[in-house]
Amino acid sequence: MTVDFGRTATDYATYRAAYPDRLYEWLAAAGIVPRPGADSALDLATGTGMVARALAQRGWRVTGLDIAPAMIETAAAQASAKRTTVDFRIASAEETGCPPRSFDLVTAFCCWHWFDRDRAAREAHRILKPGGWLAIGAMDFHRAPGNVVEVSSSLIKQHNPAWQTEGLGFRMPWADDLPQAMFAVIDRREAPLEIVYTQEGWRGRIRASAGVSASMAPEQIPIFDHAHAAQLRQTYGDAELKVPHRLYLFIARAL
Repeated sequence: MTVDFGRTATDYATYRAAYPDRLYEWLAAAGIVPRPGADSALDLATGTGMVARALAQRGWRVTGLDIAPAMIETAAAQASAKRTTVDFRIASAEETGCPPRSFDLVTAFCCWHWFDRDRAAREAHRILKPGGWLAIGAMDFHRAPGNVVEVSSSLIKQHNPAWQTEGLGFRMPWADDLPQAMFAVIDRREAPLEIVYTQEGWRGRIRASAGVSASMAPEQIPIFDHAHAAQLRQTYGDAELKVPHRLYLFIARAL
């Protein structure tokens, strides 16, 4: 099945929750703090540029890459609206086109499972300065029997039975898969968090997922969304939705 997140760019920019300050506090605790205007960061699969903008606002000189032109266009527009400077480019994590030893930090959030991970790790090592940082993480919603994530996921499966979720999502053991001759893993963090959505907001967040707008036929999406709205109303009335998530991060240094 072909997955194209460029088709989700508008909902992605509108409804995907930003990473909490805790993520950037974890980076700072590991010593990943820039000299403002001097240190450079590359955000892989930047999407709508959420992490790239946050890094730039904290003093990094940031480049954001994505393979989807619609994502890069949206990311540039979002950065301009927020008066934040990021250099956005179309490129893949495996072939960035960046010069060797040109970055102090490479980040990859909610995307490492989409890559050829061995090639992406080797490319990250090539473009990092010696001793540079590689930060890989995610903010995944947590599926459990009977919770709202389960309700929505089951409905996706009904409308898009070809969608496979096995092997997707963040895996902390990926830290141990990094080439040991290239990287030393120095920190691992995870924590639960809860994000509150309106029902409209949660529908938008689900539309922006790989199993819906990124892979369903366009004519199927409004049919699914109507069914999703009805399912949420039936199950939760008019209540806001408290959606459990987990925040993950591991950090490595280039040898």
